[in-house]
Amino acid sequence: MDFPSISSRAYEHPADRSALVALRKVPYADAVLKRMAGLFSERRLRLLFLASAVRVDETQLPHLHELRVEAARVLDLPEVPELYVTANPAPGAYTLGVDHPFVLLNSGAAELYDEDELRFVIGHEMGHILSGHALYSSVLFSLMRVSGVGTAIPLGSLVLRGIIEALKEWFRKSELSADRAGLLVAQDVATATRAHLKMAGGLEATDLDFAAFLRQGEEYQSTGDARDGVARLLNMLSTTHPFASVRAVELGKWVGSGDYDRVRSGDYPRREDDPEASFTDEIKRAAAAYKDSWDNSEDALVKTLRDMGSGAADLGGKVFEKVRDYVRPRT
Repeated sequence: MDFPSISSRAYEHPADRSALVALRKVPYADAVLKRMAGLFSERRLRLLFLASAVRVDETQLPHLHELRVEAARVLDLPEVPELYVTANPAPGAYTLGVDHPFVLLNSGAAELYDEDELRFVIGHEMGHILSGHALYSSVLFSLMRVSGVGTAIPLGSLVLRGIIEALKEWFRKSELSADRAGLLVAQDVATATRAHLKMAGGLEATDLDFAAFLRQGEEYQSTGDARDGVARLLNMLSTTHPFASVRAVELGKWVGSGDYDRVRSGDYPRREDDPEASFTDEIKRAAAAYKDSWDNSEDALVKTLRDMGSGAADLGGKVFEKVRDYVRPRT
């Protein structure tokens, strides 16, 4: 099933957009991002992978070529992005570039995933491209390289550190959007779950239990006390990607919401209507999504903070009532 003229708004996680808005509010972020985008050499990177990786085409790894063409067709991309396989045992994939983004598929992913799972993975990367994520992700990885030590930013580079952390927060949310795009391409929830499961374990899924893996993700998000909540927060800050079991749970929530079926039925926003889309409405949707996530979170730390906030609101209301009664004209 193809989705002619589909807009990225059809699958983007609202937190993806709100995280970009928050990123732009970081001091000096716009100036640094513009400068980095100017320094970023898409041509140099493409030449690098032409020299060091395997470019997929009709004769070179043709099964992957067919999958990339299929994924671009399903999401109705204006052009078919280049795909390179690079020697890396981790089961991952990345999208880089600005004007003509291209996809890097690790050899570990090419070997571990079956055809359906590769369809999901490649569709995920095509979702990044349709959403315009490639510019920001390219800047993120470039900034992490120039910082010298990856995620351990020197304490003196506070501005750089703040921008990188904001970019990482956005990138984690963008992965949730791209997972939805991958599902639209793969069109099988079990395939997407299996891909996440293999990503987590690095193993063939013949002896692995999907339901147990989803329970594992739910347990990670909800169990323990406030100390576990702090640990989860610290775990998240150390990575650019959401954890695999959490991604599987989040994708299941999107399916459960009915939005996936609505898109499959043809009820989705079209690209030609993007200029008329209300940015304010998108921010409201993002804020509502964050509030819903906050209100319904089972994380012990979030519950504690929520209760503290509620208690403060109740106290504030009582104080207001006392003041109101005091200043109310006596009759």
